[in-house]
Amino acid sequence: MNDVSRANVTVIGHPLIQHKLTIMRNKETSIAGFRRLLREIAHLMCYEVTRDLELETVRIETPMAPLDAPTIKGKKLVFASILRAGNGLLDGMLDLVPAARVAHIGIYRDHVTLEPVEYYFKAPSSLDNRLIIVVDPMLATANSATAAIDKLKERGANNIRFLCLLAAPEGIERFNAAHPDVPVFTASIDSHLNEKGYIIPGLGDAGDRMYGTK
Repeated sequence: MNDVSRANVTVIGHPLIQHKLTIMRNKETSIAGFRRLLREIAHLMCYEVTRDLELETVRIETPMAPLDAPTIKGKKLVFASILRAGNGLLDGMLDLVPAARVAHIGIYRDHVTLEPVEYYFKAPSSLDNRLIIVVDPMLATANSATAAIDKLKERGANNIRFLCLLAAPEGIERFNAAHPDVPVFTASIDSHLNEKGYIIPGLGDAGDRMYGTK
């Protein structure tokens, strides 16, 4: 993957994230452990993806004195979860920003064609002028992520970021080609996709490992 393809990607290399990700990759990690770690990593990644939020000053009263103090400016954030695995990241994000609005986007990847199939979409009525953070643990073929953001833009979204745990070079290239205005935040860019569209070395199917399904 060339430098242009990587230009819109931030790899979050915090030691705690990398440590927890290694445990998640281990096939011996339990369902409960995998789910807990994903939520913990979401906390840490949320700090990075929201690092540059604009602040404004408001007047408050502390128990001791008046104070001009910073608060987040503008409309409330929207977290958009690509079902079902995105909910693992969503839960951790909401721990830090409980007032955020939430969108759910039901898209699954056809295992034969690898193309996205939409089955559900529910989002706040007003998406324009809000920061929307789309979450899905894996950016593999990027078909589902691309389709999800297509749907959000159709409904007025104009300030979007994509947050994932792992990304494949092929997925990043396709995603950037489709949505060059949407920055990607990830904990790792892995080696490649296999013939079935899974990230290698990856961590398997995130949804199956979260919920104990096959």
